[in-house]
Amino acid sequence: MLKIERALPEQTGIPSDCIIRSLERLEQKQIPMHSFLLMHHDKLICECYYSPCNTDTLHRMFSITKSFTSIAIGLLADEGKLSLEDKIVDYFPEKVPANVHPYIADMTIRDMLMMRTCHEKTTYKLDLETDWVESFFTTPPTHPAGTVFHYDTSSAHTLCALAEKLSGTDMLDYIKKKLAPIGLSEESYLLKDPFGVSIGGSGLVATSMDMLKFGIFLKREGKIDGKQLLSASYIREATSCLTATAVTAPLPSEACGYGMQFWRTQKNGYVCYGMGGQLIIVLPDYDLICVTTADTQGIGGGNQQIYDALYEEILPYTDRGSILNTANQAATVGDSVAITEGQTDYERFITSRTLYTSGGHKTCPLSEEISGKRFRISNSDTFSSMQISFEAETAGHFFFEYKGQEYTIVFGMGKPETGTLPLYAFYYAASGVWLSDNTLYVKVNIIDSCVGSIHLQFSFQENQMVLFMRKQEESLLQEFTGHLVGDIEE
Repeated sequence: MLKIERALPEQTGIPSDCIIRSLERLEQKQIPMHSFLLMHHDKLICECYYSPCNTDTLHRMFSITKSFTSIAIGLLADEGKLSLEDKIVDYFPEKVPANVHPYIADMTIRDMLMMRTCHEKTTYKLDLETDWVESFFTTPPTHPAGTVFHYDTSSAHTLCALAEKLSGTDMLDYIKKKLAPIGLSEESYLLKDPFGVSIGGSGLVATSMDMLKFGIFLKREGKIDGKQLLSASYIREATSCLTATAVTAPLPSEACGYGMQFWRTQKNGYVCYGMGGQLIIVLPDYDLICVTTADTQGIGGGNQQIYDALYEEILPYTDRGSILNTANQAATVGDSVAITEGQTDYERFITSRTLYTSGGHKTCPLSEEISGKRFRISNSDTFSSMQISFEAETAGHFFFEYKGQEYTIVFGMGKPETGTLPLYAFYYAASGVWLSDNTLYVKVNIIDSCVGSIHLQFSFQENQMVLFMRKQEESLLQEFTGHLVGDIEE
């Protein structure tokens, strides 16, 4: 079984304070980080979680899933169950129409891995009610496969369906069995599409440590504890630059090319990349792996901020500084590491991080006046009433009636409080601050199989409350958008 060794940064030649600067930089840029793990010279030198996130938190990893799908295809190729040159239509005769377009008929598994399909975008998003896999074969193509890079998540989803068809089991279960020595958590899972197929392009829910273990497997080119779990040649090819992305990439770190469900990045590295700041960054030249989870949705250039904080604050210091004797200070996961005087500030910093909360005030004279008062909604068919109650400076409760049912969102004042999101049952952490004498802002961070946020701005004047709601999430939480106007009940 893969063992993770811990060490202090100085033991691998990296000063602790440059890691602190990197994380402080992200906080100053208001990047909502959930975790940050850093491994250098095969030692885990930073394992930082932003409370209430912790080592056991199951987090949606979005498109990191695509890299797992690639590995599943590689494993099946090693078993001789497929060839990358095979035509995908040959595996799904039940999904392929009789008059299939020649561009689709000619498409290979390799084309799909390299995001060189004949589709310019994800096919199943055109109609989520239709069979997601079948849509890949029935949507009219725009160009011949094998030519142009277009980010097509339906390609990864169809490859996942192929992996499940050939392995006879859930794709993640297949990977866990084949890669048992890396020890992926039993609790990790893949979300399913409406037709029972694992969402191979974005459905992975797992821990940050799972992502680090996957990164180690990649960096070691499939060899763990002396066992070659997957051919090294497949991993080398999959993580190499096979196609250009400069024309379509939104960020500098995504303009360095693409392999087979892996992005190339700056510093001659490669990345398992997921929306919202879910990253496994592998930099072989620096002998370094960085894992992050976050929620950068709605923050322009947010992911690039994460890359830049690593590249500019930490990489210049790799292999610098005195390397201490590690014989009696390194430890496996779960053990403690001896901390010398002068290094306690680093440990204290790493273990004291919390989810980002907006600047503002914890108290306001108005809070006493409005606490417990009910406001009747006048402009909604679904929301009937609202009420906010405060507990001194520590917490607040937002009560609302939706379609005849009463619900509550609890929030901390200036710090996160956790709960279960009404209507969805997602785990959340919410915090509130007063932005002015009459404006309360509550941010609800969702950290679950859904990752996103709900922003609630309450404005009070005389006997009226106006609530502006905005959600940051790809497809859910539509209820929490728009304006509600409420008049106080006498």
